[in-house]
Amino acid sequence: MMIELIIIAVYFIGMIAIGLISRRKARGPNNFFVAGRSGSTLFITGSLLATIIGGSATVGMAGLGFKQGLTGAWWLLVGSIGLIVLGLLFAKKVRNFALYTLPELVEKQYDSRVALAASILIVVAWLGIVAGQIVAAGKIMSVLGIGSPILWMVVFTVVFVVYTVLGGQYSVIRTDSLQAVIIFAGIFGGLALVLSQLGGFGGLKSSLPAEHFAFPVSSQFGWYQLVALLFLVGLTYVVGPDMYSRMFCARDGGAARASALWTALLIIPVAFAVTMMGMGAAALFPQITPEQAFPTVIKEVLPPFLGGIVLAALLCAVMSSADTCLLSASTILSVDVIGRFSPSLSQERLLSLSRWGIAVLGVLSLVLALFIGNVISALLFAYTIYTAGLILPVIAGFYKNRLKVTPLGALVAVIGGGSVALVSKIAGIKYLDLGALLISVVLLFVVSFISNRVKSSPRLDS
Repeated sequence: MMIELIIIAVYFIGMIAIGLISRRKARGPNNFFVAGRSGSTLFITGSLLATIIGGSATVGMAGLGFKQGLTGAWWLLVGSIGLIVLGLLFAKKVRNFALYTLPELVEKQYDSRVALAASILIVVAWLGIVAGQIVAAGKIMSVLGIGSPILWMVVFTVVFVVYTVLGGQYSVIRTDSLQAVIIFAGIFGGLALVLSQLGGFGGLKSSLPAEHFAFPVSSQFGWYQLVALLFLVGLTYVVGPDMYSRMFCARDGGAARASALWTALLIIPVAFAVTMMGMGAAALFPQITPEQAFPTVIKEVLPPFLGGIVLAALLCAVMSSADTCLLSASTILSVDVIGRFSPSLSQERLLSLSRWGIAVLGVLSLVLALFIGNVISALLFAYTIYTAGLILPVIAGFYKNRLKVTPLGALVAVIGGGSVALVSKIAGIKYLDLGALLISVVLLFVVSFISNRVKSSPRLDS
């Protein structure tokens, strides 16, 4: 495993070097938070791809392919649908706001109370997202047989925290574009070798039960699960702090829109490739656990040099998701929470606080990751709370005057929907995950209707 270790070490050193080089150009808030708003369609598309194809789309989705077959691809396919909606309806609008964070946009739509509630909800949920990436990194690196997964989780956290602190969004955008190329090469190269071991797609089909090839639904993945995934995960691509941070980095509305649509198209083949790699692992190594599918393929099927490249590709995927989500959460914490209570802070002080926030949130995510065992479960937990609380009020906010939604309605919807989703996940109450989304909609419109009636009713003088 020495070759793989050398490749990984070179990759880690390269990421930190990019962070050091980018530090000089990331001194101002505009460069640190939104990369100078100069991202081309190519750069933003590469960054979106690298962000999306993280631990859930590699370790997690290969595990879904191992366990349930082709329907595992829906984990990313619902993201493609969400990105199409984002590109066609909202990308230009989001970029034209020229803000730093999603809560700033919420404040423009409603008021500071709703923005603060949104900020807290996002920071809490995104700790779970980053933790999920850290867990995935530990599983990936465990194939080296050197050190424990916990050790690699710590090393991984240190590396991505350091280069994110150094270069901010400026370095993340640039590393992501390189990482997207490595990710694609690693995934499709790995799939080709897995299929060659099985005698092609026909060999894969003859090695697994026919149920593994059922699509769009199967006995293990029914219509309710598909609808739940479409709403609870797909909507995070329509309204998400990581998606919007990329829109804010685009040089104009056209680049933002084109990037969302290109990314939607490009993640479709990735969804099926990763899922089929998991299915190949089920045929070759039926005794392993689902989330060991991708790492086991690397260890047992690929030659050492290519295995090292694919390991680097997987770490690229996981790291690019982790750094983007961490930077989004830290920016929101400093700009929208601390900055709201201390409006006199200078831009330089705010930038310093954001760097400290990256370090603190990185450590908290690592601690959380040590208690999480399943990548998909961790991500779905965070997505459900976030989606039920925030997404529908934000979408309605783009059409606020037409829909007659009010700040009070949005505030109650954020708190109510998020709280019910949290209870549904902690208590394991079936069907309440989608129910929380419905409750958020009802609260948004009912409370808005009442508050509008109160405002319009004549006042009686005492």
